[in-house]
Amino acid sequence: MSKNTPKAIRGTQDIFGPEAESFAHVVETFERVRKLYNFRRAEMPVFEKTEVFARSIGETTDIVSKEMYSFEDRGGDSLTLRPEFTAGIARAFLTNGWQQHAPLKLATHGPLFRYERPQKGRYRQFHQIDAEIIGAAEPQADVELLAMADQLLKELGIEGVTLHLNTLGDSASRDAWRAGLIEYFGKVRGELSEDSQERLDKNPLRILDSKDPRDRTFVADAPRIDAFLSDEALAFFEKVTSGLDAAGVRWTRAEALVRGLDYYRHTAFEFIPDEGTAAADALGAQSTVLGGGRYDGLMESLGGPTTPAVGWAAGIERLAMLVGTAEVPRLDVVVVVEDDQMVAEGQQAVSAIRRAGLSADLVANGGKKKRFDKAVKLGSHVIIAMSDGEKRLRMQSDGADQDRISSALGGLGLA
Repeated sequence: MSKNTPKAIRGTQDIFGPEAESFAHVVETFERVRKLYNFRRAEMPVFEKTEVFARSIGETTDIVSKEMYSFEDRGGDSLTLRPEFTAGIARAFLTNGWQQHAPLKLATHGPLFRYERPQKGRYRQFHQIDAEIIGAAEPQADVELLAMADQLLKELGIEGVTLHLNTLGDSASRDAWRAGLIEYFGKVRGELSEDSQERLDKNPLRILDSKDPRDRTFVADAPRIDAFLSDEALAFFEKVTSGLDAAGVRWTRAEALVRGLDYYRHTAFEFIPDEGTAAADALGAQSTVLGGGRYDGLMESLGGPTTPAVGWAAGIERLAMLVGTAEVPRLDVVVVVEDDQMVAEGQQAVSAIRRAGLSADLVANGGKKKRFDKAVKLGSHVIIAMSDGEKRLRMQSDGADQDRISSALGGLGLA
C-alpha cells in the first residue's frame, strides 16, 4: 500500500469475510424475529436537526455535550449525525402523522455516530438494531418488547444472559425520589466529584450512574425508588414482572439500574451476561448486550402531545462478537465452462439455477485447464462442467443438500 493511500478514519471499520457474515446473521435474525412479533419496518434520515437530539437526549448529557458529530450545512442549519435511533423515530412519528397507526410497533437498524474513545466492540461509527412500541401505555407493551428481545438473543444462540429489570415509577414517584436524592446527596455535596456536584442541581439521578470512586461511596446508601413508589406505579411493575414470568423470560431485579433523563418512566432494563460466561468474557467491561426502557415523556420534549412509548436497542457489532465468526455460505452450484463455444449455454444455466432459488456462480475465464480447479476452490455442493457440447455433474457433498439440489437441477434439465 502506498504511503499516499488514505487510511480508514479512527473508530471506523471495514467488515468483510466471516465477520461480515456474522454481522449479516444478526440483522437477518432480527428481521425474521421482528416479523414474528408484527413489528413494522421504518427508515429515518441518518442526520437530523441538532435540536432533535439536544431536546430529546438532553443538553447536559455526555452524548450531546461531548460525543455528537454536528456540523453547519450550506443553509446555515446545525445538523447532527444520529447518535441513537429513538429521537429520530419520535420526530418522524410526530411530523408524519404516524399517530393514526398507534399503538405502533416499529423496528429499524443501521449506522449511528458518536465521537468517543474506540474500544472493544465500540466504534465511532457503529450499528444498532432498534425496536419501539409507541402509543401503548399498558404494561403488556413492555412485556411484548422484552419477550421479543429475549427470543432474539436465544435465536442468535447467545446464552448465559439475564434480563436486569427495574422500575423508575410514574411522574409522582420519580419527583418524590428526585427530591429524596437531592436531600441525601446535598448533605455531602463537597465530597462528590465535580461532575456529580453539577448533576445534583440539574439531574440527580445521573449521580447513581457515576463510576467515580468519590461518588460510589455515597451511591451505595442512596435512597431507592421502592421507598417512593405510588400504588399505581407498583401495580404497573407487578404486571410487567408477572407477564415476563408467563412468557418464560428469566429476569432479576436491579434496583441500581436507572435512566437519568426526566422523560423516562416505569420500566428500565438491560440484558447482561452472567458472570463467568463466554458472553461476559467476550464483552469485558462493556457488559450490556441490549438495553432500553419506557420513555413516556419524550414526545412532549419535541413539542408533541403526551404519548406513551417503550423501546430498546442493541449494538450489531457486539451481538456479532457473541455470535462468533460465521463461515461464508457455501454455494449450491458452480457452473464451469471449459469450452469457450459454450459460454452462452453456461450463462443460461446459471440464470436458470438462480431463478430456481439456488445460489450459483459461473467460471468461464482464464486458462481452460485451470477453470475446473478454480471452480473447486470456490466451494460448492455441485459443480457442472460444460465442454464439447456436454454437461457433467460432480457432487461435492452428500445428504439433504445433494437431494435438494439434484431435484432442482433435474427440473431444469441440468441433472
